[in-house]
Amino acid sequence: MARVSQVRLLPARPPAAVIAPIVRVLVLLGVTPTMLTVAGVIGNVIAGVLVATGHLSWAGGVTLVFSGLDMLDGAVARATGRATREGALLDSTLDRVSEAAVLGGMAIYAFEAQNREMVMLAFVALVGSLMVSYVRARAEGLGVALTDGLFTRAERVVLVGVALVFGWLRLALWILAVLTTITALQRLYIASYKLRTLRQEPPA
Repeated sequence: MARVSQVRLLPARPPAAVIAPIVRVLVLLGVTPTMLTVAGVIGNVIAGVLVATGHLSWAGGVTLVFSGLDMLDGAVARATGRATREGALLDSTLDRVSEAAVLGGMAIYAFEAQNREMVMLAFVALVGSLMVSYVRARAEGLGVALTDGLFTRAERVVLVGVALVFGWLRLALWILAVLTTITALQRLYIASYKLRTLRQEPPA
């Protein structure tokens, strides 16, 4: 069971040696975690518009840059002692908006191209991405920690960004649709297993 829960394609966080210098610069510049969170969602909304209007390479670059900045907000919060539950809530909520904006842009692009297959794939990928996050949130609300998964946000961001830059839209949507669904089911299985284990444990 431990092996299943720890399967990831990318590490949960970038190596400290890579992000520490960036975080120090951001802190010296007075950048706050909220600034990074808001900049991330604005950038991804712009990326979604770029995708919808057919500027795929630009959209990919914007997605990678602003999603990368957004992933630094937690590190900046910890470095400045500003890590709060409210900030975590805002970050998680806006992360979902960011993903929906880019995938929505991909769906609009596919619709304009009259490609029903890609429209459906974008819809499944969007639902799958939201379910991956929802299962985690629901499990943690029930007292079960759940951070691992085969295809989490970091993997999705890298795939979407690179695919847009090189124009591999159809391939990326197939991978997203399949792997987000698998990851949601994986997390559901892991969370159910942990909840059963907690229920069967004798009271202290």
